Amino acid sequence: MHLIYDFDMDSPADIMQLMAQNLQKRRLEKGLSRTTLSEISGVPAPTIAKFERQHTISLLSYVALAKALGHAKEVKGLLSVPLYDTMQELETINKNKQRKRGRRNERSK
Repeated sequence: MHLIYDFDMDSPADIMQLMAQNLQKRRLEKGLSRTTLSEISGVPAPTIAKFERQHTISLLSYVALAKALGHAKEVKGLLSVPLYDTMQELETINKNKQRKRGRRNERSK
């Protein structure tokens, strides 16, 4: 077992806040009101407002908003490339590329 040092100090809440801020910036850059974005995306305007204020949203709603703002490609790219810290981890990734299920002894963070 080897230790993984993760210097990414952002909490999930920090990341959600940044995602909400970015979505709001993109909405405002396009000159869209929440109501208009709601009509384009199918996500209720109160859900958009709640995300921008409280940083909580379902993944389905987030994807619909990102798609409505023209960022479907970026969302589809999330987690699309394997990341590794060591050559041993890269070898494990390459060995497991066709796996359909995980193992019980997965590493924890």
